[in-house]
Amino acid sequence: MKGTRRRQSTRRHRTTLVVAFALIAGLGATVPATADTPYPFRDPTLPVSTRVDDLLGRLTLDEKISLLHQYEPAIPRLGIQSFRTGTEALHGVAWLGEATVFPQAVGLASTWDPALMRQVGSAVGDEARGFQQQRPDGWGLNLWAPVVNLLRDPRWGRNEEGYSEDPELTGALSTAYGEGLTGGDPNHLKTAPTLKHYLGYNNEVDRATTSSDLRPRVEKEYDEAAFRPAIAADAATGVMTSYNLVNGRPSTVNPDLDDVVRKWTDQSLLNVTDAFAPGNLVTPQQYYPSVTEGDAAALKAGVDSFTDNSADPGPTTAAVDSALRQGLLKVSDVDKAASDILSVRVRLGEFDPGGGRYGSIDASAVNSPAHQQLARKAAAEGTVLLKNNGALPLRSSGKGVAVVGPLADTLYTDWYSGTLPYAVTPAQGIATKLGTGVTTSEGVDRIALRDTTTGKYVTAGTGDTGAPLQESTNTPTTAAQFDAFDWGSGIVTLRSAANGKYVGYNWSNFVNDQTQPNGWYVQQQFKLEQQDDGTYLLKYAGYETSESWWSNPLYLGPTDANGTLGLVSKEQAAHYAKDVVRSGVADAVAAVKGKGTAVVVIGSMPSINGREAHDRTDMSLAPSQEALVKAVRAANPQTAVVVENSYPTTLGALQKEVPALLWTSHAGQETGNALADVLYGDVNPSGRLTQTWYRSESDLPSILDYDIIKSDRTYQYFQGTPLYPFGYGLSYTTFRYGTLKPVAGGYDLPVTNTGTRSGDDVVQLYTHQRTSRDKEPLKQLKAFQRVSLKPGETKTVHLKVQRKDLAHWDVTRSKWTVENGTYDVLAGASSADIRARTTWRVHGETVPPRNLARTTRAENFDDYSGIHLVDESKASGTAVGAAADGAWLKFADTQWGTGARKFTARVASTGAGTVEVRLGSPTGRLVGTAHAGGTGSSYDYETVTADLAGASKGRTDVYLVLSDGLRMATFAVR
Repeated sequence: MKGTRRRQSTRRHRTTLVVAFALIAGLGATVPATADTPYPFRDPTLPVSTRVDDLLGRLTLDEKISLLHQYEPAIPRLGIQSFRTGTEALHGVAWLGEATVFPQAVGLASTWDPALMRQVGSAVGDEARGFQQQRPDGWGLNLWAPVVNLLRDPRWGRNEEGYSEDPELTGALSTAYGEGLTGGDPNHLKTAPTLKHYLGYNNEVDRATTSSDLRPRVEKEYDEAAFRPAIAADAATGVMTSYNLVNGRPSTVNPDLDDVVRKWTDQSLLNVTDAFAPGNLVTPQQYYPSVTEGDAAALKAGVDSFTDNSADPGPTTAAVDSALRQGLLKVSDVDKAASDILSVRVRLGEFDPGGGRYGSIDASAVNSPAHQQLARKAAAEGTVLLKNNGALPLRSSGKGVAVVGPLADTLYTDWYSGTLPYAVTPAQGIATKLGTGVTTSEGVDRIALRDTTTGKYVTAGTGDTGAPLQESTNTPTTAAQFDAFDWGSGIVTLRSAANGKYVGYNWSNFVNDQTQPNGWYVQQQFKLEQQDDGTYLLKYAGYETSESWWSNPLYLGPTDANGTLGLVSKEQAAHYAKDVVRSGVADAVAAVKGKGTAVVVIGSMPSINGREAHDRTDMSLAPSQEALVKAVRAANPQTAVVVENSYPTTLGALQKEVPALLWTSHAGQETGNALADVLYGDVNPSGRLTQTWYRSESDLPSILDYDIIKSDRTYQYFQGTPLYPFGYGLSYTTFRYGTLKPVAGGYDLPVTNTGTRSGDDVVQLYTHQRTSRDKEPLKQLKAFQRVSLKPGETKTVHLKVQRKDLAHWDVTRSKWTVENGTYDVLAGASSADIRARTTWRVHGETVPPRNLARTTRAENFDDYSGIHLVDESKASGTAVGAAADGAWLKFADTQWGTGARKFTARVASTGAGTVEVRLGSPTGRLVGTAHAGGTGSSYDYETVTADLAGASKGRTDVYLVLSDGLRMATFAVR
């Protein structure tokens, strides 16, 4: 709903409904004893807008303000119960107790299966509803999922949370997942999903202070394109703002929330901030001097609900109240946000008899047998076969199977995982499949650390809760032994052999009491730093050690007479001899020798190898894991390798050496069964990569470079040869493509299974614009379709693409345009494996030469150097800012008429500066120079002019060369 809501007359209804209204969905809300008739807002036969208006009109101003915080209090006088935004539901309901844990989001996306995504979303929505009778802490029906930030850079710590580097694929999958979560009817919501995180958020390093430069084409064609589909399809009920800045302005106050996002739908949207982001506007972003001014700006930009100060709404309500008193906000601003919130609550059935359409769903939905089977199917379908030299599928052998590697017999959860109700590890899944036991080995060194000064070994506690580490024995007993897991970048975790628990820091001691590395700071991380004398220093590497406030020392050593370990300076650190009690490689080699098959499961630890607040520094396997695979392969040629992680990996020479290679995400409770299904051929692998797998980090520019067009990022623009291309994935069968045939609404393509096994293919349709005024993608996904085929069977796949889908953003006129010309239409099994092609002659338009006589926004350049995009004002607009003298903007193909006499620009700067107007190149003919005297502020603009001389008539490229520190918003040549 948009525009002014008109209050409609209320209607009285049968008094028999009063009793029913007291039974709202098991939510515990009751009708006040004084009520003799139900309120119109409780009448499900009325339009949503009428019900919202009625309820809004009954609330006091203080009650309306109370709705603007994540924790909305109950309003007993109206029988309204408390409401909370923000139940995590990325790949299952999280943080509420045991619930079905589906594969990580990137694993779900690897299915390329919108129908399956819809099923998973529906299951997750059912389980969120399943908790509604108990309402555990953290529960609510506003779900914070899915994450649709594009996986532009595989080093992003939160890669596991997203779907794809491509907006078409991301939009299709997020829409499907959202439709499952909502139930498909925007007026009767099962749950209310929120898209995370708007906008341009793909780095964790300094995420609250770095600015993502999104030039108009990147913003429109790439970042916005991922968010729009689910909102436009009413498959999401709002967006969450991201932590970062976009073009110099914090996303928390991004005016796009109202000016762009709300225009994608006719439904009311409930937009929320990320946790603690409102406070970031004051510190560290220093964008507003007070929370009052920051919250007011966020509300006016389009934020409805503030996620700040945890469960304490006091600071937010006080800030909004203060903003009203100071005139920074109007009551109508509060009413608008409150209406958006209430619209979602009405549509969730909160005020309906029995809780509405979904009010009867109970705890039986949580981890139901059907959901367990769905989790298994999703995990299998998302598994990608990267290489197969005939080794797969595996066959049962009288010689048995060995399943080895650090992830062979364990499952890890990630930050946004739910609690596993059970766990089927790869070894367990294979054993169940075969109906017999398998030999296992983690392939991890078991070590003992002996202080070379005292001769004593470091020991841990033997009980379930462990004990503080101390140097307490002269012999390497079991209590003195630790399994050292290598996760790369020098990071190891130490699992005590005494009780099977990981050692972690508790802000005082180091205790072996954790079932897996976990927590916000992941305090189970260490480094073993080898010294010149062969000894090792044990360094603590928990994430808090990288925080600016950390001032404690980092090394371990005895801190009391009992030898209890604590943090000491490097000079005081104990020097340890590392005794290898058991070689991990030798143990794994012994396990696989003589076996019919060796399966090696390697990969990442989700809390360590990149996670929220921490990007990856590299994408390679841990060195010891690579060494393990090579040793196992040498000991048993029948080796299949499973890489279980959440991001593209630079596998180096490893992928050349092994006969079979699979990739899976951390795939939830059914990981082991799903892997066994694929390895033994009960499921023919059909997963496809949703990102480019690069050969090296050197293929990538800075993680802070968001201009995919200029820096040739993602498969759309990357000109190198990837390790594995976007869309890649093998099968146990083969497929042949016929001829692309144009039909109404797209293209038909016959696909034949030419192998001996039934299987699914994922047919991908790409287009390429041969000629354009602008730099265009090498290819761009426009449609895809899964097809299931029996051996020898042929089916015709319909791939939908329309003329409007060929549009790109024309910066010369700030509009979508389809250019006249020839387009290649390419169908393939990946972005690099094109098997059918045709051409499409499109009658579009020819972009006319630029007319700089019209006022032109400086951000609408064609090329640039030394430029950053910045906020024109704190409220709205984007300007360009010069980062150094000689920074330039290119405005290509400009019609330069004989009447061009004067250059005029709006500029801001703290000091004096210049804008040079040059033709042909940044060092081309100088035809005028505008001088700025300096306004003293980045937000105060002055108009500068320059007389133009020596310019010839015709079409040319115009360059504006700026001096350091100058900002320019608009200009014109007249």
